[in-house]
Amino acid sequence: MAIQEQRLIFKHLDEPGYSNDIDCYLRHGGYEQLKQAVTMKPEDICAEVMDSGVRGRGGAGFPAGMKWKFLDRKSGKPIYLVCNADESEPGTFKDRQIIHKDPHQLIEGMMCSAYAIQAKLAFIYIRGEFFQGYRILERAIEEAREKNLLGENILGSGYSCDIIVHRGAGAYICGEETGLIESLEGFRANPRIKPPYFPAALGLYQCPTIVNNVETLCDVKHIIEMGGKEFAKIGTPGNSGTRIWCVSGHVQKPGYYEFPCAAITLGQLIYDVCGGLKPGRKLKAVIPGGSSSKILRADERFTGKLKNGTDFDWGIEDIPMDFDSLMAVGSMSGSGGVIVMDDSTDMVEALANINYFYAHESCGQCTPCREGVPWMRKITQRMIEGNAREEDADLLNSIADQIAGRTICAFGEAASWPVQSFIAKFKDEFVEKAREQAARRKAGELAAKETTLI
Repeated sequence: MAIQEQRLIFKHLDEPGYSNDIDCYLRHGGYEQLKQAVTMKPEDICAEVMDSGVRGRGGAGFPAGMKWKFLDRKSGKPIYLVCNADESEPGTFKDRQIIHKDPHQLIEGMMCSAYAIQAKLAFIYIRGEFFQGYRILERAIEEAREKNLLGENILGSGYSCDIIVHRGAGAYICGEETGLIESLEGFRANPRIKPPYFPAALGLYQCPTIVNNVETLCDVKHIIEMGGKEFAKIGTPGNSGTRIWCVSGHVQKPGYYEFPCAAITLGQLIYDVCGGLKPGRKLKAVIPGGSSSKILRADERFTGKLKNGTDFDWGIEDIPMDFDSLMAVGSMSGSGGVIVMDDSTDMVEALANINYFYAHESCGQCTPCREGVPWMRKITQRMIEGNAREEDADLLNSIADQIAGRTICAFGEAASWPVQSFIAKFKDEFVEKAREQAARRKAGELAAKETTLI
C-alpha cells in the first residue's frame, strides 16, 4: 500500500483543472501571503524564516534564515535577491515542475522574500536549456505586474520591486552561487573565492545578495502563512518542512514526491511510494541526492551517532529521508535526486557516465578540476572500451583524492565524491572487469598469433 504524500509546495500540482495562469492561482488563494507580508515589518518576516529552521533545498542544506541574517544591511549598497533556477544536477527535476505548473507560487515566494530583505530588484537565473520554462515565467511576471503584485508601489504598500528572468549559460557550474553571479553579470561563470566574496556581503555587482533555490523560496510563502514555529513542526528538529524527492532509475514508478522531512525511509520511498524495483531485480545501490552525492550500497550496514546524539544502526532501507540522516551514513540529501540502481547495473559504466558529465561541465578555472576530472573520464572511458587495467581503481581514487578540497568551489567535491564512493563500495567490480578484459585481450593476441602462423 502506497504511503500518502503530504504536499505543501506541490499541493495543487497535477490537480485536474489546475493551470499555471494567474486567475487559477488567485482562485486557489494565491498572493494572500504577499498581501500579508507587505503589512508586516521586514525584520519580522526574517524572524519567522529563522524560526522555521528551513534549510536550503538546492544542495548544501544551509539554513535560509541564517543566510539572510548574514546580509550586509549597513553597506548602503542596493540589496539583490537571486533565485537559483539553474537545475543542473543529474537526477533532479523538481524545480522545473514548479516553474512549468505553478510559476506564481515561486513569484509570490520571491516577492515575500524580497520584501523581507528589502531588495528592490530580483532575478530568476534559469538554465539556458529551459526555454519553455523561461517563457512561462515571463508571462507569469507580466500577469503579476498587471495586477500590481510586483513592480512599483506593490499593493499600495509603498514598496517597489521587480523581477528579471535571465537565461543562463547552460553550464552545471552556474548552479554554484558565485559562478551564477559571475554569469549574471555577463562574465564567464568562474566561481569566486570565499572569502572575501560571500554573496551576502559582496555578491551581484559587489552588493549584498541573497541566492536561494526555487523550492526554498516557495517555502517562504508557506512560512508566512502558517508562521515559522508551526512550519518547524513539520518534519523533525533541524530538518523542518517538506522535501521534494525526484526518483529515477530502476523503479516501477519514477517521479517527484513530497513528504515531510524524515517522514519516510529510503526503503519506503523505493518500495511503497515508487512501487519497488522492476520484476525479477534486486536493489544494488542508491545515489540519494543527485549524482554528486556518494553512493550507498544495498547490503551495507550503517552505524554511528546522529547530530543530536542518538545512536543508529540501519540497513539502507531504514535510512530516514532527511538532511542529517543521509549525512550520517556518509552521503547527503543534496538536491533531492534519488537514483535507484538494481543488480543489472554495471558500476563501471555508471561511473563512466557520471565522469563524462563532470568533465564536460568543469569551468576549468582550477588546475585540479581542469586536469584531474578529464583524466578520470579518460580512465573510465578506456575501461568501458575494453582496455581496463587492474590498477585503474587505485589510480582513479588517487586522482579524486587530489581534487577534493583543492578547488575554489565545491565542484571538485561534486566530481570526486562519486569516484571515491564507487571505488570504496564497488572496487571488486572494477578489478574484475580489468581482469576479464585482460584475459580477453590475451586470448585475442594468442588467436592472432595462431592465425599468423597458419
